[in-house]
Amino acid sequence: MDEKRRTAISKFLSYVLRHEPTAVGIMLDAGGWVAVDVLLDACTQHGRPLSRVELDEIVATSSKRRFALSDDGQRIRANQGHSTAVELGYAPAEPPDVLFHGTVGRVLPSIRAHGLQRMERHHVHLSSDEATARAVGGRRGKPVILRIDARAMREAGYVFFVTPNGVWLTDTVPPSFVSGWGEA
Repeated sequence: MDEKRRTAISKFLSYVLRHEPTAVGIMLDAGGWVAVDVLLDACTQHGRPLSRVELDEIVATSSKRRFALSDDGQRIRANQGHSTAVELGYAPAEPPDVLFHGTVGRVLPSIRAHGLQRMERHHVHLSSDEATARAVGGRRGKPVILRIDARAMREAGYVFFVTPNGVWLTDTVPPSFVSGWGEA
C-alpha cells in the first residue's frame, strides 16, 4: 500500500477508534476494543473499504504505534488519545525523572495559568524524549518543548501510566511542575 493511503487510513482509524466509533456504526467495549471483523465490515459499509492485510500493515508499520491488536489478533483498539469513554486498564508506572510535552507558543499563557489539562481527552500526553515532543508540537506550528518534573509530581502523589507505544499519561500537570517555556 502506498504511503498516502496508509496515512489516510491511519487517520481515519484514529478518528473512529479514539473519538467517533458511531461514524461507522460500531461500539467500543469498556476497554476501547472492537472485533477486527466488525470494524472491517463497518468501514466497507461506510465507503472506506479496508482489508485485513492493510489493517495489519498499518498496525505493524505505524511509527507512532497508535493501535494495538489483542493477543489473539481478533480485536483492535487505539493505545491512547480517546475522547470517548473507555478504560484502557494501564497499571500505574514510575516515570523517568523528566518528561516532555510539545506544544506551540500561542497556548503558553493558558499553560502558565492552569498547567497542562487533558481537555476533551482522558489524559495529558507526555513523552520521554525531546525529539518526540518536538514532533508533536510541530504539528500545529513552531514547537515549544516543556520539561515536566515527573519525579516531583510522583513524589507529590500524581499517578502516571505508560502505553504500549511509550506515551506517558497523567490526569493533569500543574504549572509548578513545568519549566522550559522557551521555543525549541
